[in-house]
Formats: sequence, C-alpha cells, structure tokens
Amino acid sequence: MDPFVFLVFSLSCLLLLSLWRQSSERGKLPPGPTPLPVIGNFLQIDAKNISQSLTNFSKVYGPVFTLYLGMKPTVVLHGYEAVKGALIDHGEEFAGRGSFPIAEKINKGLGISFSNGSRWKEIRRFSLMTLRNLGMGKRTIEDRVQEEAQCLVEELKKTNGSPCDPTFILSCAPCNVICSIIFQNRFDYKDQHFLTFMEKINENVRILSSPWLQVCNNFPSLIDYCPGSHHKIIKNIDYLKSYFLEKIKEHQESLNVASPRDFIDYYLIKQKQVKC
Repeated sequence: MDPFVFLVFSLSCLLLLSLWRQSSERGKLPPGPTPLPVIGNFLQIDAKNISQSLTNFSKVYGPVFTLYLGMKPTVVLHGYEAVKGALIDHGEEFAGRGSFPIAEKINKGLGISFSNGSRWKEIRRFSLMTLRNLGMGKRTIEDRVQEEAQCLVEELKKTNGSPCDPTFILSCAPCNVICSIIFQNRFDYKDQHFLTFMEKINENVRILSSPWLQVCNNFPSLIDYCPGSHHKIIKNIDYLKSYFLEKIKEHQESLNVASPRDFIDYYLIKQKQVKC
C-alpha cells in the first residue's frame, strides 16, 4: 500500500474512533466544553495557568465538569464542596486511581505510590500498620521530627543571616525524616548520595508536572517511540531503584525477624510470610 494512502487511512480511522468514543460517552458524563477530535480540550486550556482555566470552566459548567485530555475523558471537581463530597462523603467509591501510563511502564503497577485496586488497598493497609509500629502518632516519630528540625536550624545558621534560597534545605528536612523511617538513618545535608537522591526526585517532580507528560499519559504510544523528557524520568527512577536495592540487600544481610528496625525490615518480614 502507498505510504501516503496508509497515513490518510490511519488518520481517518483515528478520527472516527475519537468521534465515536466522545459521542458514546457524552451522555454518561457531566457537561463540559466541546472537545476536538483526537486532541480533546487541550487547545482550550492555558498551559501556563491551568488552575485559572479550570476556574473559568467551572463558572460555565458548574463545580463538576468533563474535560477531554486527548481522547481520554477526565471529570474535574472544582471547589471545596465538590471535592469534600467525593473524597470524604463518598471516599470509598472514589478511592481508585486513574490510568498513569508512564508510572505503569516504570513500576509495572507495583509500589505504594502508583498501585491501584485491591493491591493498593492491601499495600496501604500494611503501610499504615507498619508506620504505627514505627511510632506514627506517638512520641517516637515526634522525636525524629524534632531532631531533624534542630538539624535544619543549625544548617540555616550557617548562612550567617545572609540572603539565601531556602527551598532546597527546607525540602531536605522532611525527606530526612522519611529516610529515617525507611532506612533507619538520616543524611547530612551535604552528603553526596543524599544530594543526588534529592536532585533526581526534584527533577522527576518537575517533569511529571510538565505539559509534555500530560500528552504522553494521554497518548501512551509516544512513551516508547518519541524522544522527550519522559526518558529522563525513567533514567532517574533506574538510579533510585539501584540505590534502594543496595539498601535492601544490606537489610537482608542483617535482618532480625524478632526486632525489625525500619520500614524495609517490616517489608522483608512480610515478604517472607507471604512466600511461606
């Protein structure tokens, strides 16, 4: 078949599929702006001020409305009452998560952050129980927070009152509290491993909130075949995975089932129990 004819045929099929999906879903979803085929409402959203665009839509269509991000319909809740009604009053029904292709490619649907359905509920139940065992809501965790707060104050004192951007230092403190729960140890703010760790996480957060990632999540085929910042996310995650695997290996070698030290120990013990 001639390449040009094949291209026209493929685009026509994609266009018809988009129109069919939008028309079949329209009656089941809340009202919203009319989407264009394939690209949906992307052109009607100001990428530099998405929150204002959503506010403008809510004034026309109400606090609950539908946007099409590409070919994917997304129901938007705008305002305190709408969000409270969904997440608090009907929390169980809205406990699921939407599809996030870039995360599914990286984590295969596993982990605390991006798992879904019954697996997510099971991991959440285990995580809450483990955090309670480690002192969540008790003096134990409070002591760790106070210790880290003191370290943060000492670090800020090193500036001698000169102007500085505290963003990075302030983000290090909660990260260190989390590390003390997961690894049982905190890091010095100048530790090179810790600095690289924070750099990779911050870079991934920036990329995940970029318009390009929203495009990739709505057109998953782009992830494998197009260049872009999503490959940097995968590379950063690979670095973080190798770091965690090294820590897990250290814990496996010194694990005492009768006296778990941190989150990794509890997870390894649970893993042994499931295998048995």
